[in-house]
This record gives sequence, structure tokens and C-alpha cells, in this order.
Amino acid sequence: MAERDEGTAGFLRCFGQQLRVLRERAGLTRAELGARLGYSEDQITSVELGRRIPKPELIDAADAVLEGGGILTAMKEEVARARYPAFFRDAARLEREAVELHVYANQAVPGLLQTEEYARAVFGMMRPPLGEEVAEQRVAARLARQEIFQCKPSPLMSFVIDESVLRRPVGGKGVLRGQLEHVRLIGEHPTVEIQVMPLERDENAGMAGPFTLLETEKARRIAYVEVQNVSRVLTDRAPVRALEAKYGTLRAQALSPRASLDYVEKVLGEL
Repeated sequence: MAERDEGTAGFLRCFGQQLRVLRERAGLTRAELGARLGYSEDQITSVELGRRIPKPELIDAADAVLEGGGILTAMKEEVARARYPAFFRDAARLEREAVELHVYANQAVPGLLQTEEYARAVFGMMRPPLGEEVAEQRVAARLARQEIFQCKPSPLMSFVIDESVLRRPVGGKGVLRGQLEHVRLIGEHPTVEIQVMPLERDENAGMAGPFTLLETEKARRIAYVEVQNVSRVLTDRAPVRALEAKYGTLRAQALSPRASLDYVEKVLGEL
């Protein structure tokens, strides 16, 4: 992981150097470029030094203003990957390719369903603490993943969420209330099914922890598991099949999608 993180840092420094070369060729100072792009001089400096991950709109605008001819925009996808922690980058790429995606969550609301306030609270609880800039990059990256709901066609998605997640007041009751309202809203999406695993169930096949199942357009069936920032992408058929069987059991044990949305409504009424 350390080697991959260093590789990412090196790439960001390379991108920053390309931006600096184009800026100097255009005869602009950092302050002048920032003014044209709508960013501060400090932000331009941070990007040129590889300390800040630029947003896609900054990259597009800089390439246009500096007449880069696509040099900067060609690196946009790789820059976007750098927003994710090293352990999640492969999973993020596979997620974008998925035609089916199924998630079991018993620790926090799945990232694809998180509101900005909830995501910020989750990253704020990390120990050791994340720096403010890194935390904001992680929040932005998490929200960017939710563009998957706007894809046409949208992948088929299902989520089985433990009731304890819906009752844990991450960020406080106000944040949790907004989060549950968002879960209820997403649950009405035609390609999404959300199920709740009630605490009162005396059988729960997911006690070993959260996981994600994906199927790509090329019919690759993949599983992703993560704990304590240690992750594994599983592609061998045997372990993936075992998790698929487990997920099928979890869906049978959980409330139905309609009953689950009613249950979310019930929890909201108790806040």
C-alpha cells in the first residue's frame, strides 16, 4: 500500500508540473490563473506542488484557459482515482463497471447511500485522524461515486442494512435524520432495493462483516471485502460463490423492500 500511495503522490506531482509548465508558457502567475479559473492562488499552488487533488472542473477549465490541447484532461480519470485511498481504488474502478451491485452493511450506511453530512461525520471519526484536506477529498470522492444512480441504464442494486446502522446517531440525530430520509428516497429508485435486517432476528448470516458483490458487463462476478482499511478484491469463483450464497440468505432473512422502507419511516418517527 505504501508503494501505491507513493506512486499516486508522484503522479499528482507530475500533473502539477504539467500545469505549471502550461501556466508559465501562457505568461500567467498563479494568482492570475486562479482568478481566471475561480480558485485562490493557494489552491493553484497546492495543485502545482502535488499537495491537492484538483476537481474535474478545474482540470477542464485549466486545459481550456491554458490551451493545453487535452494534455490535462487526458489525465483526469487517473486524477479522479487518486481521490480514493489506495486500498479502495480497484473496488472503485470495478464499481463503475458494474451492471449489478449488491451490498451488505452492518457498520455504517453504505457509501453509495451516504449524505454529505453523514460521510463527513464518518471520516471525522477516523483514528488516527485524517487531515482536514484529506477528509474533504474523501467526502468528495464518496459523493462522486453516487453518479452511478444517474447512469443509463442504471445498474441493478440491492442493499441489506442492519437495523443497528439505522439507529446509530453518526454525526448526531439531525445528521442521522437526513441520512434516513435519503435512504428512503433512494429506496424508491426503480433499479434499487433496500432491505433492513431487524435486530430482533435470531438468525443473521452476516455476522462476519460487510461485503459487496459486483457483476461487470463482461459477466465477471467479483466480491469486495474490507476491514480496518485492509481490503481484498476476490475473483476466484469459490469464495465469490460462497458470498453470493450468504447474500441470498441475508435477503431471505431481512424484511422485504417495501416493509423495509416502512421500517425506515418508523425509525425516523422515533428520532
